[in-house]
Amino acid sequence: MILTPRLACLAAQVPQGAFLADIGTDHGKLPIALLRAGRIASAIGSDIGAGPLAHAARNAAEHGVTLSLRRAPGLDAVRPEECDTVSIAGMGGQTIAQILAAAPWTTDGAHLLILQPMTMVYELRQWLWAHGHTIERETICREGRRHYVVLSARGGGEARQVPLEACAYSPALLRAPGAADYLQQLYSRERRALAGAERARTADPARLAARRALVAQLEHALEDLQ
Repeated sequence: MILTPRLACLAAQVPQGAFLADIGTDHGKLPIALLRAGRIASAIGSDIGAGPLAHAARNAAEHGVTLSLRRAPGLDAVRPEECDTVSIAGMGGQTIAQILAAAPWTTDGAHLLILQPMTMVYELRQWLWAHGHTIERETICREGRRHYVVLSARGGGEARQVPLEACAYSPALLRAPGAADYLQQLYSRERRALAGAERARTADPARLAARRALVAQLEHALEDLQ
């Protein structure tokens, strides 16, 4: 089972011997690869679609592993005692936050969350901090022309209200290999967005101020890394 760079990055964050629940498992590649490698003790694959689950069942049978498959939205078909690690990948950050919000037990501190948002990364960090999660680790990977981040988070901490413009990165991301290159790309993108907003005659002053603060945050982070 060959994983894409993005899924391989995700797999690398799963602890040895974990009891894994993979949400939005699609064809089951992540849990099947981890089971074949002997990295995890058990795996649940949950998905909302019957087609992907049927494909996952065929993949599991082909590779000789036992994968418990559940058809349900989010974590609806997973009990807290069945897993100690939850992976959610290939979705927008807002969707990931909604899945976690619908399963309050994920904030208990006993479950490691390994999250790979495709979009709205800032919003996901903001939600995690607002609900008492600590972002323990961030890993950056590249697939094709895009960079992706994988966040390892755990609940049970103090809730913090952080402005969105301060959620472009976490202290954990600054420690990750490749952080400077990733932040440079973010900085260039946000500077272009700010320039466009400043040219717009109908720009909202509050949003403009937030964009300026975001660009300043990224600039300071890059200076610190250099």
